[in-house]
Amino acid sequence: MSAEVYRDSCGIPHLRAADARELAYAQGRATAVDRAWQLEVERHRVQGSTAAFLGPDAVGWDVFARRARLADTARRCFEALDAETARWVTAYVAGVNDGLAEGAAAHPGFAGTGLAPGRWEPWTPLGVWLSTHILFAGFPTKLWRERAVAVLGPEAVELFATDGPGTAGSNGWLVTGEHTASGAAIIAGDPHRFIEDPGVYQQIRLACPEFDVIGLAVPGVPGIAHFGHTGSVAWAITNAMADYQDLYRERLRRDGTEVRALGPDGWAPAAVHTETVEVAGAAPVTVEVIETDRGPVIIGGPDAPDAISLRHPPRVTAALGFAALPGLLRARTADDVDRAFDTWVEPVNVVQAADTRGGTLHRVAGRVPLRHETNRVRVVPAWEAAHAWTGWAPMPRAEVDGTAVMANQRGLAAPLGVEFAPPYRADRIAALLSASHNWTPPQMSAIHMDTELASARPLLALLASLDGLSPRAAGLRDRLTRWNRRMDADSEDATAYATVRERVVRALAAHPSFADLAELPPLPDLFLPWLALTPRIAFALETVLTTSLLPQADRVEPVRAALEEVASEEREFGPWGEAHRLAPWQALPAGEEWPGLAGDHDCVLSTSSVPGLTHRSARGPAARYVWDLAARENSLWVVPFGASGAPGSPHHRDQLERWVAGELVGVETAWEDLSRETMYEYEQSGEVYVYVYEEKVPDFGTVRLRRLDPAGDADLVHSWVTQDRARFWGMRDADRAHVEETYAYVDSLPTHHAFLLLLDDEPVGLFQTYEPGADPLGECYEVRPGDVGIHILVAPAPGPARPGFTGALMRSLIRYVLSDPAVRRIVVEPDVRNVKSIERMVRSGFVLGEEVAKPEKRARLAFLERPPTPPLP
Repeated sequence: MSAEVYRDSCGIPHLRAADARELAYAQGRATAVDRAWQLEVERHRVQGSTAAFLGPDAVGWDVFARRARLADTARRCFEALDAETARWVTAYVAGVNDGLAEGAAAHPGFAGTGLAPGRWEPWTPLGVWLSTHILFAGFPTKLWRERAVAVLGPEAVELFATDGPGTAGSNGWLVTGEHTASGAAIIAGDPHRFIEDPGVYQQIRLACPEFDVIGLAVPGVPGIAHFGHTGSVAWAITNAMADYQDLYRERLRRDGTEVRALGPDGWAPAAVHTETVEVAGAAPVTVEVIETDRGPVIIGGPDAPDAISLRHPPRVTAALGFAALPGLLRARTADDVDRAFDTWVEPVNVVQAADTRGGTLHRVAGRVPLRHETNRVRVVPAWEAAHAWTGWAPMPRAEVDGTAVMANQRGLAAPLGVEFAPPYRADRIAALLSASHNWTPPQMSAIHMDTELASARPLLALLASLDGLSPRAAGLRDRLTRWNRRMDADSEDATAYATVRERVVRALAAHPSFADLAELPPLPDLFLPWLALTPRIAFALETVLTTSLLPQADRVEPVRAALEEVASEEREFGPWGEAHRLAPWQALPAGEEWPGLAGDHDCVLSTSSVPGLTHRSARGPAARYVWDLAARENSLWVVPFGASGAPGSPHHRDQLERWVAGELVGVETAWEDLSRETMYEYEQSGEVYVYVYEEKVPDFGTVRLRRLDPAGDADLVHSWVTQDRARFWGMRDADRAHVEETYAYVDSLPTHHAFLLLLDDEPVGLFQTYEPGADPLGECYEVRPGDVGIHILVAPAPGPARPGFTGALMRSLIRYVLSDPAVRRIVVEPDVRNVKSIERMVRSGFVLGEEVAKPEKRARLAFLERPPTPPLP
């Protein structure tokens, strides 16, 4: 089977295949060829292993990723996927693995750091999605509120209300046919994120007989989640600013080798294990990973003054919403998009869609827990039952009347959040849209690039009220009050305003009222952007300048002092774009000089700096798009850099100049106008299954595990379990229907899993894992945290017996189970009459326990402890 790869004039991949799975493979492979370095950095971020090649600066993230259990959550979410979606994701991963070597050869980052391309697991794309969005809901803001309230009182929650680092700035708008020149709807906007190089969005086209979609994909994730156009329907999202992550203050204590946590029902064991973060050029770091009934402990521990755990929907539900992705690709109407997003989980987004039939959609999608109001604002005590989650909030929706605007403002999603972006961007977009009823796609770029800064009014009003100024300060005041409040790149007045604003922020941050907030707390550096006082003042400046919590003099005098200070410097103000330059994040900073930008945080052109710290812009539009429902080929888009992440490629930076200038690139859709680049071969023989584990064992073969298909595998399993040699399995007299029904039930349980065991693609046995606490076995012995039970049935050998065959399989299965760091002990329970099995367990390292009576048998317990972690050198 094969897939064709075409490129347009910007090097954007257009992929065409015979079915969705071949297409997913092609998407993964093309992405690996274009973005190998980016993909491998993301894979290591999921695993918490970036410091191994990026050095000590990356340790903070790696420790958080380990403690938050990002990789384990991704595994759980993958294992809970429906079979078809799991196979589709796995095809994408196969493509990534096949393309990494080619892509790595084109990027100097690999040779420069000594990093070799690794191997993606089926769950890795889910991990990429999770690590990209884990900080998106801004749970560290609750740490800030704890400090602010402790110092200033409850009113500080409103005083510093702000969208916070990295969460707001996105714009999106839907214009129905009554307001367009074509009579068909237009959807446009720009997602606002930290600008990363390579970019966080990838322009791509995915075509097969079922669908033909253009859109912005996230490198490392199959399909098109956020912004897409299928020809008959288009959709887009912005961050809903919902609050759906909770922080719990934990009371932890050590009990021998165990850790216990105080919950509403008393002290309960927590899962605990240690991991090691390797660090290039420095000593490794040992991380104790603890998880309570609330969630992973991300701050502190039993030996620290404080401990805080994180509870968020993906960890609770074992779902991210990936089942929505194939549905979006196949969508034909706004109702189809609506149904697909019904299964969405992370992050919580406002969704807009329109179709060629005139249908529209404006709703929130995701999972927001129902719980105590205090959970939404601050860190709450884990031991109080009032703070438990009690269900899920309904997702709001609204009808579209002519136009609909989403810009992270308080509105449709208001019941779900605490802090939202100021209304300036949303109000400005609505005002601009109201000026015409004949909108065309090219005209939308004027809205993308609008630089009016309405949030400047409070500071300008204070400046205008000042008297008794020095002549120079009075002149600067008059200049600013005459300014048109536009942050244009060539505006010297914009620079003058930004300079005065910078000094005002610094003066307020130095105010005695905030002295106790100025010192950073002893918390992980990763959270410091949310905990530093100066950025908090900067992003909440309007509120701080107008609040009654500060006396009038305490607000006016810092402004007066800042104005006088700037005026006394007798400086010339250059164009705003000279100071306000792009500052993208790079895993390996190259020391480039980046172009100057127009815009500011609260402009529609939201290019965000941190007043008081820097004029450089690390956040901005990660893409711009215009989806035309009259003719998809009239749609427009642009990204900050280019289609390729490889330095030296002609498409590495070819869109940067256009992005800075606000120009959009036409979407090319005619296959005959594209350049055919290559063809990818994808081997599919019969049914393609998802392997959850694969190990090449020297001199033995490749051991694989895949989830058991209750219906598809029923004949095979029935032929095994009804043989006399399998009498201890307890299904000797079962018919096929009973076997299928039994394993369908097992498949429905989140605590029990059944797998087909294969050697070199040949089925050789049945393997099951389960949580003893959720099984009748749990009533027969004292279950410990980290216990996992297993059952193994080895199928009859088709040929001559192989000495050591079962033992080799057993050792591989043990390695699989222990690959989950949360597993502390493996438990088996063979029938006491099954002497061979008991002896095999002892040879495999199990220690025999007591005999116990179960309803169906008398069993002999045996336990295999995880080997102790070797001490650090």
